[in-house]
Amino acid sequence: MKLQIQSVHFNADQSLLDFIQKKLDKLETFYDRVISGEVILRVSKPESHDNKMVEVKLFVPGATLFCKEEANSFETATDSAYEDMRKQLIKHKDKLATH
Repeated sequence: MKLQIQSVHFNADQSLLDFIQKKLDKLETFYDRVISGEVILRVSKPESHDNKMVEVKLFVPGATLFCKEEANSFETATDSAYEDMRKQLIKHKDKLATH
């Protein structure tokens, strides 16, 4: 899947970018018609505990799926976003199958 990953106000490490790409590529096993995706990484409040935010937007035919997750690390937030997107993709696929 073609992902565009942006990090706001910091430079993301290549290992983090590879982790996100590898994790979100697994979403294609649930719905293979994903066109592309966008991921935005940002640090919301440097002094707070859960300050790493990951926003994922997936473009599928007829819809755009979105989720936003916050955690104490980008990897944890990506895992949560993966689970949320997995549920959304399965729900979208089931909705298409019933029509």
